[in-house]
Amino acid sequence: MPTLTAYDGTELAYHVRGTGAPLVVLPGGPMRASAYLGDLGGLAAHRELVLLDLRGTGASAVPADPATYRCDRLVDDVEALRAHLGLDRMDVLAHSAGGSLAMLYAARYPERVARLALVTATPRALGMPATAEDRLAAARLRKDEPWFEEAFDAFRAWLTGSGDFDPVFAPFFFGRWDDAARAHDARADRESNDEAGDVYLSPDAFDPPATRAALARCAARVLVLAGELDGGPRPELARRCADVFPHAEVAVQPGAGHYPWLDDPQWFVRRVVEFLAQG
Repeated sequence: MPTLTAYDGTELAYHVRGTGAPLVVLPGGPMRASAYLGDLGGLAAHRELVLLDLRGTGASAVPADPATYRCDRLVDDVEALRAHLGLDRMDVLAHSAGGSLAMLYAARYPERVARLALVTATPRALGMPATAEDRLAAARLRKDEPWFEEAFDAFRAWLTGSGDFDPVFAPFFFGRWDDAARAHDARADRESNDEAGDVYLSPDAFDPPATRAALARCAARVLVLAGELDGGPRPELARRCADVFPHAEVAVQPGAGHYPWLDDPQWFVRRVVEFLAQG
């Protein structure tokens, strides 16, 4: 397993899957080990995936200073990975909360990003969080599912602050609540650093007006991919995110939730490969 040393001496690990031109992959969670991404539904057959374990997750070391878990501080780790790989410019794919890290990186180092794929990425770095109303509206699209009635009340209670996180509403994050989705969901607790995740989302990590202004000058091609059934972001929010970039396109994957490569791997891989092949 390859490693590199970050600016503060923290050892960072990354995993390489597949062959072809490198595609740097930033995981979500926030602060979940990259293992949950697998080969992104078969994308590794087309590109060499370089999956970074963010500090304090997976095989990467715990830093001496927990404040370095902040999303804006992690930009330096992404830049260290680019330099370590010897890439002048790189293609980046970021999932979920990793999208904010990717946006902050592109804002600070626009000349280093050739293409950026934001996969079901809530644009918190742009000051556009997914609201409870967004998530509940998406959840109501599942009203014909056999598990809906039990799951919806628990989901609403959690989103409105009157209940705790409950595994019963996990199906809302997947387009299909099948064995693959159950297995994927069961891994989440052991792959996540919840303490680091709280720091990652520190309000001081984000300056939305400055980030939006910087990204308005970013020349990279951008794909904002949303799931039709996902609440964070809903397709409408994904379109607002795309409007920030000068060269962005939006794709809405039919029937997909927050992990679109699980819901329809062929559709997901075909669309991402099509985007990455653009000049």
